[in-house]
Amino acid sequence: MASGLMPGERTKIRIKSNWFQAATPKTPEQNASAIAFITWRVAQNMLKQMRSAHFDIDIGPQYFAFTREVLVFLTQLVDRMAHARMPADERAAFVPALVRRVAEILQENENTLIGVPPEGQASHFDTFIDLFNTLSDHYADFGFAAGVPDFAFVRYLGHRIEAHMPQKDQRWVIDQVMAIEVPEALDMLQRAMDGVLSTEPRPARAARASALGD
Repeated sequence: MASGLMPGERTKIRIKSNWFQAATPKTPEQNASAIAFITWRVAQNMLKQMRSAHFDIDIGPQYFAFTREVLVFLTQLVDRMAHARMPADERAAFVPALVRRVAEILQENENTLIGVPPEGQASHFDTFIDLFNTLSDHYADFGFAAGVPDFAFVRYLGHRIEAHMPQKDQRWVIDQVMAIEVPEALDMLQRAMDGVLSTEPRPARAARASALGD
């Protein structure tokens, strides 16, 4: 039986989300690449925490089916955040670059762990892009206000993941996703977007060391 973990029991990952030279303007594609890597890390953290909470997610097709669902959801969240943070022309360049880079990272990992698909079958990259395009129409019906996805937005992810879980875990997985996993992932993505898109100069190394008491 999957028991879940309370937030206080969890080990939070540390994600570097500030450019070294923050005051130097970055292209939408550069920002997208940085956020794509963080999105991957957040998805991996969710998978790790779900497995720590005793949900069975085995290395192999199920592992990557879960990962694809989470990555599509997270990129949808980032798209909504970008809408609030970027001019339309920047967002139009940022979001496709984000999705492509996420697909590349996923493909690199799938190729390594389960192999390249046989000739004639879709690549792992194309499989993710197809899923993203299909589910984008579904997620477009859900709300995102004040930086937070609505109930239906999050519950839809729960239902999508439920279909990839063994029967013994299906009773618990939606609650785990909605109550524990998504709020934590959302917080990490919000902080990442704030950091990557910031144009504030970083404090000098000596000042940072002094502030930390070094």
